[in-house]
This record gives sequence, C-alpha cells and structure tokens, in this order.
Amino acid sequence: MTAPVGATIAAAAAAAAAAARMRKEEEVMTPYTAEDLTEGWEFKILRSTTNAFKHPEKMRSALEAEARAGWVLLEKFDEGRIRLKRPASARASDTNLDFDAYRTRVGISEGRIALLIVLATLGAIGVVLFVVLGSS
Repeated sequence: MTAPVGATIAAAAAAAAAAARMRKEEEVMTPYTAEDLTEGWEFKILRSTTNAFKHPEKMRSALEAEARAGWVLLEKFDEGRIRLKRPASARASDTNLDFDAYRTRVGISEGRIALLIVLATLGAIGVVLFVVLGSS
C-alpha cells in the first residue's frame, strides 16, 4: 500500500471514529423528557461540515431559513452543530418551503469535502510526478 493511499484510509477511519463520537455525544447532550415529546415538539440537530456556525452571519442565515419552517434554536453545541425544536403542527406548512424542513445539514456535505481532499491529493501527487519525471 502506498503512503498516500494509507494516509487516505487512516484519515477516513479517523473521520468515521470522530463522527461516531459526535453521535454518542449528541445522545448524551440531548435527553428528552416525556413532557417534551408529549407536548407536540419535534427536535433536530443541524450540522455544518465546515463549522459555519462559528460565523455569526452564517449562523443567522441558517436560523432565518429554519425559522421559515418553524424551527427555533435550543442550543449551540459547537461551531458545527446546533439543536432546534418546533411544534409538530408546523409540518402543515412544509409543502410551501423551498427546502426540506427535516434537513440535518447545511453547506457542503462530508462526501463532497472528502472528494475534494482526494482530488487535491491526487492532483498534488500528479504535480510531483510531473516535476520529478520531467526533470529526469
């Protein structure tokens, strides 16, 4: 196995482990009482792969869009995750939205980021090979 391939596999494994840790952390951080669930509330966690919520204007923009679907901010976990809630009755207006009211991601997806990293790595390897082989 070549070093770049091994590094890519190791990075993918580390990312999967980090995602599993985050899911476990979210389970611990978001206990719902029987009251929460019987009073007709829905909950979701909105995630940003690029930690967009560290920028006030990007967080405000995301919250404004979510508010159109009735979602309100409960808490900010970190720069990449916020927890929202809305009354279940808000579902009735979901057909009028230009986005999925149950989306859990904003911005670029993890898959696209991974693809960009792989393409950048392959491009860098190609440049190095071109320089090395071209100077021989």
